[in-house]
Amino acid sequence: MTDRIALTGLRVPGRHGVYDFEREQGQDFVVDVILELDTRQAANSDDVTDTVHYGELAGALAAVIGGEPVNLLETLAARLAEVCLADGRVAAVEVTVHKPQAPIPLAFHDVSVAIRRERAGVAGTAAFAAPAASAGAAGGASAGRGGTVGR
Repeated sequence: MTDRIALTGLRVPGRHGVYDFEREQGQDFVVDVILELDTRQAANSDDVTDTVHYGELAGALAAVIGGEPVNLLETLAARLAEVCLADGRVAAVEVTVHKPQAPIPLAFHDVSVAIRRERAGVAGTAAFAAPAASAGAAGGASAGRGGTVGR
């Protein structure tokens, strides 16, 4: 698949992290997603219903980022990938979650986790909805701190 749709720099406040103060105070998370899909049908029809509506995608991603807290950026990235793959036209997705205000006692620019997920086959129609949150937060330790836009 060579066609891609990218949504970069989506900044949403969230309460993710392993430390209590991260969940109490919250901080901004910045997310980039790159979707791999076939856009030929949309190009031929010039109809937004034949492609991924990036305004709806942004809203669904924001709901996850601002939703149930998790400990790890890895967990948050995986949940965001699930949202992207909920649209059956998306063959693969790369998700990068940035945590620029991570509790690191040294000067740094950014901390991020990037994952890539793909599906075995591509079929289906658009279905952006935040996945059901699993019970409990992901375990583990980390050094990091922690409306639809029209098209």
